[in-house]
Amino acid sequence: MDTTSLHTQRWSRRLRRALDAPARWDVLDAPARPLAEAVEALPLGPYRDALHGVWLGHPLHPALIHLPLGCWMSAGVLDYLPGGRRSADALVAVGLLAAGPTALTGWVDWARLDPPRRRTGLVHALCNTTGVLLYGGSLLARCRGHRARGRLLGLAGLTAVSVGAALGGHLTYRLAAGPDRAAAVPRLGPTDWVALGAVEDFPPGKPVRATAGELAVVVVREGEDCHVLAERCSHLSGPLSEGAVVDGCLRCPWHGSEFRLRDGEVVHGPATAPQPVLETRVLSGHLEVRLPGSA
Repeated sequence: MDTTSLHTQRWSRRLRRALDAPARWDVLDAPARPLAEAVEALPLGPYRDALHGVWLGHPLHPALIHLPLGCWMSAGVLDYLPGGRRSADALVAVGLLAAGPTALTGWVDWARLDPPRRRTGLVHALCNTTGVLLYGGSLLARCRGHRARGRLLGLAGLTAVSVGAALGGHLTYRLAAGPDRAAAVPRLGPTDWVALGAVEDFPPGKPVRATAGELAVVVVREGEDCHVLAERCSHLSGPLSEGAVVDGCLRCPWHGSEFRLRDGEVVHGPATAPQPVLETRVLSGHLEVRLPGSA
């Protein structure tokens, strides 16, 4: 291995360790708990699910971050191009306006994370808040005619939000705070009918865990009907068999996501992806399941 490759690998390992580190900083739990409770106490009503991105089918926050970040990156370029001053100032202002709703969607998602991910999310938020304050100072300096100071504060703000973006990507992809945890179900579920047991083995109205081939499922019996869903919640893999049946929905015991029993659709977040539902039939008093659409 040549020297350049060795240095690159060492730098890459240091970077990964730096991004992994906040998840282990349990000192952050002290401020994180009351802050999460405060976010949960916000009177958002039905808008909370909209902020999670239930209507979109995936978290809304990652989609919104492109606007402020894109504005500020563009402003950083225009600051050093002839005739770009006014456009740069406008982009800094638009980025600040977009930062509010972007941050709100992030805080709503953050409040429903487990402690390790919440710690990383808190550092991510602190970096972005620092960036917003620096850009606020940059805009103020620009309005007062102090362009050199405005550009310098803008560069500092861009550095802060870039660090925040790196942590956000790490939180989303490495720590898997946003992806659909049930996405692998079509590859794990049975394509042929598999017996789960006698229908009488499943008490009415009580979630029961079972196994269909390699896939863990949860069975909920309602009268003559049996609903079978993937057992691990699409949000953060909560055990749905330990949840509760509420008004035709299955509620996750970890973060309160609710999925409609008949089709797995999300009724309440923070989950945004539907919960996979298996096709069922009853033969000779025994419940059998398979992936929907299997021949």
